[in-house]
Amino acid sequence: MEGSSIRTLEKIYTFCGANYGKDESYVKAANGLGEVLGKRGINLIYRGRSLGLLGCVSIATAVHGRRVLGIIVSTFIEKNLIGKTCGKELKVVTMHERLLKMMEFGDAFIALPGGFGTLEELFQIIML
Repeated sequence: MEGSSIRTLEKIYTFCGANYGKDESYVKAANGLGEVLGKRGINLIYRGRSLGLLGCVSIATAVHGRRVLGIIVSTFIEKNLIGKTCGKELKVVTMHERLLKMMEFGDAFIALPGGFGTLEELFQIIML
């Protein structure tokens, strides 16, 4: 199409749970997403946990050769609530700052199953 532009996705921010969920298909979906991102040359940005579905998608992305960036609220690090981050970490002070960094760095957003935290972040992105 004349005058149209195709936007290349280089970095996708993923929202998902820090638990595995009640259905093993959630884990398969998270691992599959990481594999697809890796094969398509897309880097992952996420909230920086290695637990649950967050861990699955981040590890699978890294295993398939792509960079992973975890944007982490420093309070979670200090209280040791998050496990180890796969890839690099960017520490922020507040949840709002993390949201702004997600918007700055992410070309697109994908939500996998999660809880209230996943929904809250997703709705905040939609509202911006």
